[in-house]
Amino acid sequence: MVQIPKQSAPSSPAQRPVPTSADVARLAGVSRATVSYVLNNTSAVRISEPTRRRVHEAAKELGYVPHAAARSLRAGHSRMVLMPAPTVPVGPLYSQFFNELQWALSRLDYTVVQYGGLGLHGDEAARAWAELRPVAVLVPGSGLGPEGLAVLKRAGARAVVTLGPERVEGAHALLMDHDRVGHSAGAHLLARGRRRIGVVMPGESGLEIFSRPRLDGVRRALRGSEASVTELPLAYAEEDAARLAARWRTLGLDGVFAYNDEYAMLLMRALQDEGVGIPDETAVVGADDLMLGRLLRPRLSTVHIELPSGRDLAELVDRAVRRPGAAPETHEVLGARVVHRDSS
Repeated sequence: MVQIPKQSAPSSPAQRPVPTSADVARLAGVSRATVSYVLNNTSAVRISEPTRRRVHEAAKELGYVPHAAARSLRAGHSRMVLMPAPTVPVGPLYSQFFNELQWALSRLDYTVVQYGGLGLHGDEAARAWAELRPVAVLVPGSGLGPEGLAVLKRAGARAVVTLGPERVEGAHALLMDHDRVGHSAGAHLLARGRRRIGVVMPGESGLEIFSRPRLDGVRRALRGSEASVTELPLAYAEEDAARLAARWRTLGLDGVFAYNDEYAMLLMRALQDEGVGIPDETAVVGADDLMLGRLLRPRLSTVHIELPSGRDLAELVDRAVRRPGAAPETHEVLGARVVHRDSS
């Protein structure tokens, strides 16, 4: 056995003291109050641009950053907006939305923190979020109950905004009804003369919150017609898609709505490998309107999903933080329209 020799710990140089706002004030030749006004972007006090520049240069030279906890004490609340990490794969469309939201909140001087508490759900998760004392919490999906909402508010959260299919009493709600996505796809396939329609249901755990309403939407679109719906469980794997494609002709389907563009592309490639003509034998429709779908041959028909702008949601959060006693707002924010291309 080879032994790793122990290394003697290097003697550490004397630690430099943590710079303070007083140090910045001395270096910039201004008062501590001016330092505070400049570094906290206070708009109520007029400060000349040269003075602002001197303060920022002094802070940079000293390595000084404002103390978030002290700023929270002065304001009476933090500037932290907590975004629990989604527990399901959200895909490129939602990732872009969350990135835009974080940028818009940072422009309003909020600090966005993403919380990744694996294994925590519902009110138990809310208690973990409350420990961080956020001023606002954005809750994707469902699971937050009245008890969890009360815990967050007692801990100082001035705004709790849910993003999902249902509202929670007392919270602001952005309602995202995915039934519309499936209804748009089903109505399109029906109008294109398809009568035996498959609906791909992703095998990944947690996506039921989106896939079930989309399936219900397809069924609603076909109600009263002679068309039928067949559920098609499919894991996001080439092997599973190949197995489904191999028995495709025995299913007798002439159209398929494939949950989203990624599943649609996976299945379409497997169908083409089996010689199934698209759209002659089977029309294919996805959802999300990703760029890759436009690069396929045939080009992928899809449901374009319209999410709320990150800027609008950031302004809702800011409005709720500034007016914590105002009545909760509810907005239906998910739009859906079919983009017809070659695959259908």
